[in-house]
Amino acid sequence: MTTQKTNWGQFVPLATVFFFWGFVAASNDILIPVFKEAFHLTQSQSQLVSVAFYVAYTVGSLIYMFISKSMKRDLINKIGYKNGLIVGLLISAFGTLLFYPAANTGSFILMISGLFIVGLGFSLQQIVANPLAIEVGPSETGAQRLTMAGGINNFGTTIGPLIVSFAIFGSASTANTTASIESVKIPYLILGGAFALVALLLKFSSLPQRTEVSTENTEDATPGEHRTSALKYPQLVLGMFAIFVYVGVEVSTASNLPAYMEKSLGFSTKDVAPYVSLYWASLMIGRWTGAVEAFDISGGFKKILRFLAPYLAFGVFLLVNAIAQHDLKPFYIYPFVILVMITADVLSKGNPARMLLIFSLAGILALVLGMTTDGMLSVYAFTSVGLFCSTLWPCIFALAVNGLGKHTNEGSSMLIMMIMGGGIISWLQGYIADLTSIHSSYIVGVVCFAYLAFYAVRVTQILKAQGISLDKEKLSGSGH
Repeated sequence: MTTQKTNWGQFVPLATVFFFWGFVAASNDILIPVFKEAFHLTQSQSQLVSVAFYVAYTVGSLIYMFISKSMKRDLINKIGYKNGLIVGLLISAFGTLLFYPAANTGSFILMISGLFIVGLGFSLQQIVANPLAIEVGPSETGAQRLTMAGGINNFGTTIGPLIVSFAIFGSASTANTTASIESVKIPYLILGGAFALVALLLKFSSLPQRTEVSTENTEDATPGEHRTSALKYPQLVLGMFAIFVYVGVEVSTASNLPAYMEKSLGFSTKDVAPYVSLYWASLMIGRWTGAVEAFDISGGFKKILRFLAPYLAFGVFLLVNAIAQHDLKPFYIYPFVILVMITADVLSKGNPARMLLIFSLAGILALVLGMTTDGMLSVYAFTSVGLFCSTLWPCIFALAVNGLGKHTNEGSSMLIMMIMGGGIISWLQGYIADLTSIHSSYIVGVVCFAYLAFYAVRVTQILKAQGISLDKEKLSGSGH
């Protein structure tokens, strides 16, 4: 029995990095309609914002792997985890600087180039921050700390759209509805300054420079099997596609929502921000629920807190929107939608494959409901997809790396590469929207969830054949 406690003095500064990932990712959903109007883009062209940002994760991972191969040594082990995190923050800070000349010259290419560089920095931060979150406390609660970090990530996704919308349009009580490219540069320059400041603080923090690397030999763990690469494991290969479509449906559902509400429901761009915020808050609601396990409290109180946590997270959403002077009445029905997520969570009984299956089926139902209805009912259906995406990253991550042993780190980096699905799937949905309608384009998300449901069933069979039971598995991973 370990007596190690979570080092909150190390975890808190680390958690700010997770916050930034969420803040920028969700803020992109406000930039998309702004750029679409200002640069006169089609829906698919506007989704290049998502493509540039999320493909950067893959490019960054490939660069990292290439440098490591050429050095014949892992790059992060060479420079240290703390320094790797600092370098990633400084790369992202440099990307935000491009917003200044891009805004002054009205260059869409320069804008998305800046987002691409921000994403490059984030890819390095992702590689470093996830194992560090495990390192700063006992290993048996590492997964829960990652889930908590995911909840902090989604606090960033909740307030990001509201802050960027305020910077562009002003407060909700103002009459300004015109998108201004000039007004975009200031919040992103401030964000770049925040990146640099956190990098400086991390330099003087007590974060560890190294983490332990698994040396477990899977050949011994699985008699008769001698696998030389992570790609020899079908749970990982199928899991890479699962991460691709999961991030895809998570991002594309939100990034196409503003266009749907504007074209089909007559909303102005500035009035969409609270609903984008609600979508990303829905992920926070689910992840705060899972983070309860990270706290050293009694089992009875944990059960109560697992019910209260999603409503506490929803309360945070209401608070930040009240501060932003948005009308809260449209959101009072949402607690009943949250009950559906809580029910699905109880039915999963902590089994990652069962949770993946139930939440994927719920996601399909939500999208089909949104596609077959109109008005605010369809909006609530689309935003509820965030609830059912909330725990899918840790589910897929846990299933995909299960049984990889010494190939776990290699497999993890390959999964992070597939975050590019957020850009590719968003562009694909935008392309289909141009051919048909935004309303019907959500069929793309239905197909994504259908694959995730298939993966949940198939990976259970694969792991069972390898002698691995999922009944007592714990989730790992935090969210991109």
